[in-house]
Amino acid sequence: MDLELNHPVALVPTMGALHAGHASLIELAKKHSEEVVVSIFVNPLQFENPNDFSNYPKSVSADIELAKASGATKIWVPTFEEIYPGDPEIIASGEIGNIFEGVHRFGHFDGMLTVVKRLFDLVQPKCAVFGEKDFQQLFLIKKMVAQFNLPIEVISAPTIREASGLAMSSRNQKLSVSERDNAAGIYKALNLANSTPDLATARSQLTKGILAIPNFLLDYAEIIDGDNFSIANDSTSNSRAIIAGWINGIRLIDNMVMSNWSNLGNSK
Repeated sequence: MDLELNHPVALVPTMGALHAGHASLIELAKKHSEEVVVSIFVNPLQFENPNDFSNYPKSVSADIELAKASGATKIWVPTFEEIYPGDPEIIASGEIGNIFEGVHRFGHFDGMLTVVKRLFDLVQPKCAVFGEKDFQQLFLIKKMVAQFNLPIEVISAPTIREASGLAMSSRNQKLSVSERDNAAGIYKALNLANSTPDLATARSQLTKGILAIPNFLLDYAEIIDGDNFSIANDSTSNSRAIIAGWINGIRLIDNMVMSNWSNLGNSK
C-alpha cells in the first residue's frame, strides 16, 4: 500500500465522480492541515442494490486532477483488498441507522461506517471532512467517533448547490436537463418550509412544495431535531427538514436547517 504520509493529516473520503462540492471539502481540509489525503473508493458494502454499485459513475483521471487543483497532497485509490484484507468487522449503525435513509437503503449505514472506520484506521487523520448534504451519514460518523473514542475531529462542510439550488451530487450527471429542473424543486420545498413562522406551517409548506415537483417519487420528508434525529416538536431548538426521493430512478437527498424560527427554542 503506497500511503506514505506526513502527519498530521486531514482526510476527505470520497467515492469518486468528484465535483465542486468535493472541491469545497478539500479546500476546507486544506485550512486544517498542510497534508490533505483524498481517498477514492466505491464501497460495495454500502450499496443495497448491486446494479447501483456497478453503475456508480467513475472518472478517476478527472477526479485526480480536481483533487490536486483543490489542494490535495495525496490522492489514494485503494483496492478492495487494501480496505478489506479479510472479513470486515461490520460497524452497526444502530437505531438511527435504521430510520429515514436506513429504511430505504437496508444495510447502507452499516457499510458506510465500516469503510469510514477502515479509512480512519489506515490513514489515522487528525481530522476528516464530510458534507452536510448527507446529514444522517454525518451524524452517524460523529456518533461512531465518539463511540470508539477516536482522536479525530469530524468537520462538517455546507452543502454546495448548483445555480438552480439543486444540491450537488455525483448522481446528478445521470439526470437530463429537464429532470435537473424538476429536481431543483426539492430546494424550493425546503425554502418554503424555512420561510414559515412555525413548525406546523413548515410541515404543511414542505408537503406543498414536494407535491409541486413533477415526476418526483417521495421516500420521506420530515422535520427532525438535528441533535438526535427525533421528530421535531414545538420545543425543538435545532429543527432541520430532510427530504429523499427519486426522479427517473436517480436517488436525491437534501436537507436544510429551519433557521427562521427553530433557533428561538420553540415555534410561535
